[in-house]
Amino acid sequence: MKVKNSTRLSYALMSRDDAELFYELDQDEEVMRYINGGLITTREYLNDVLLPRLDCYRNEAEGWGLWKVVITETNQFIGWVLVRPMNFFSEQPEFDNIELGWRFKQDSWGHGYATEAASSLKLAIKDLGKAKKISAIAFEANKASTKIMLKLGLTYIKTDIHNDPLGDHEVVFYELDI
Repeated sequence: MKVKNSTRLSYALMSRDDAELFYELDQDEEVMRYINGGLITTREYLNDVLLPRLDCYRNEAEGWGLWKVVITETNQFIGWVLVRPMNFFSEQPEFDNIELGWRFKQDSWGHGYATEAASSLKLAIKDLGKAKKISAIAFEANKASTKIMLKLGLTYIKTDIHNDPLGDHEVVFYELDI
């Protein structure tokens, strides 16, 4: 999958080589608030759980994985955008329904970076032509993320339990037919 750089941002598919960037991002309790209640990631958890999990769904040809987001002008890493089949870790992954997600450093919030980055990945998914839907989920209280979903053209579908090996959570589901 080809992802074109946007006006202010550039993108690259991340790998285990980016472990330090994952760790750095997850050290802010506010960044982690709507992920796990504000618990920072330990190096052990990163190495034993998160990186092996990334290895399971990372697929360069399909564009699945975590896409590094960098401010082009300064080369500053500010976060990532997730691209993978919806319900990937279930018995019935939806390969024609691609999930978008994002995590950004707190000092980058409020500048439109997450929307700009997610829009770029959404266009790349559409250009690839394999998906029928794009979906996103978030805790209902995470109004910033649901606002981005609406800006991307996604529509609220339901509030329900999202099952995941890392924990089941009640979330809002948004979706866009493409």
